[in-house]
Amino acid sequence: MLLVAPLDVFVAVFHRPSGITHLLTAPAPEILDVLRPGGATLAAAMQTLETRFGLADADPQALQARLDELVAAGLVYVA
Repeated sequence: MLLVAPLDVFVAVFHRPSGITHLLTAPAPEILDVLRPGGATLAAAMQTLETRFGLADADPQALQARLDELVAAGLVYVA
């Protein structure tokens, strides 16, 4: 459903169903990577991001805000 290609500091994400290409910067590509292929709960995504990137005091509200942006862009859906 998504084609992803790194472009210097951006990551191009092509959403096949809509035909729209999005240019993303950190942390959006990293969040998308954590959610693929099967999705994750907010807590599971937070834990994976904390482990993968060594985040000591990650903010769940900040992650929720980024997820809301990805939902609004049509790149993530809530099950």
